[in-house]
Amino acid sequence: MFELVSRRALIVRINSNRVIRSLQRYGLVRYVSRHMHYVVLYVNQDEVETVTDRLEKLRAVRYVKPSYRPDLDPTLTDLEMSGVYKLHDEDDKE
Repeated sequence: MFELVSRRALIVRINSNRVIRSLQRYGLVRYVSRHMHYVVLYVNQDEVETVTDRLEKLRAVRYVKPSYRPDLDPTLTDLEMSGVYKLHDEDDKE
């Protein structure tokens, strides 16, 4: 039957828009910003490191950054207890 595969987005900063078509062989090109020169590329989770290394070796690629969204805790409800947010005096006023 059908099995879900976990994926991760890679943000690929490119030098020129000519390389966009060749990036399709590394994963699914989901978004292209032709003005800002970056591509959002989805790859399988187990292939992230190998694809990142292969992309960084390309001459037309400046850098590759993985998306940190899968690493975030979706059940984070109390930001003050986790240390992400500190309550200030201005927040007490309603």
